[in-house]
Amino acid sequence: MTAQDAARRVTKRRARTRANLLDAAFEVFAAKGFGHVSIEEVCEAAGYSRGAFYSNFATLDELFFALYQERADLIAAQVADALAQDGPDLDVPASVDRVTEVLLLDVDWLLVKTDFLVHAARDPAVAHALLDHRTRLREAIADRLFRARGHTELPAVLGDADGAARAVVAAYDGVTTQLLLDKDVDAARTWLKQLLTALLTDGGGSPV
Repeated sequence: MTAQDAARRVTKRRARTRANLLDAAFEVFAAKGFGHVSIEEVCEAAGYSRGAFYSNFATLDELFFALYQERADLIAAQVADALAQDGPDLDVPASVDRVTEVLLLDVDWLLVKTDFLVHAARDPAVAHALLDHRTRLREAIADRLFRARGHTELPAVLGDADGAARAVVAAYDGVTTQLLLDKDVDAARTWLKQLLTALLTDGGGSPV
C-alpha cells in the first residue's frame, strides 16, 4: 500500500466517523434537546470514544451546527431541483406539487431545527450563520421566480421575486410549526401545497 493509498483510507475512515457521529447526534438531539445532551451521550450513541469526537469537532456547538447545515443544505437542494424542472417557464401549481412532495417534513428534524433557532437567538455568531443560510435559500427561490417573470407574473401584493420568496419561506415556517404540535405530516404537505399555490397565483387559480 502506498502512502497515498493509506492517506486516502484514513480520509474515508474519518469521513465515515464524522457521518456516524452526525447521525447519532441527530437521534440524541431530537430525543432530548440540544441543551440536555452531552458529548459523552453522542459518543455512546455512535459507538465512539471522545477522541473520535474531538478529531472531528472542537465542541458540541460545532457538531450541532454541522448537523443543521447538512440538513438545511439538503432542503435547499430539494427546493432548487424541484423548481428547476420547468425550464424557463414556471408552472406554479406543478412546481408547488413537486416541492411539497420532496420537501423534508420530518418531526425529528423540526425539533432539532427549533433547538437551533432558539440557540441562535441567544448567540449572535450562530444567528449570523443561520441568517446566512436562510438568505441563500430565499435567494435561490427568488432567482427562480425572477427568471420566470416573462412567463409567470406574481401577485402584485407580494411585490418582487424576493418578496414572494420571503412569503414562501414564511409559509414553510408556519406549516412546520403546526406539524411540531400535531405530528400530521400528510396534513402539513396538503396545507403547505394549498398555501403556496394561493400565495404564488391569483387566489390559487391561474397565474395572473
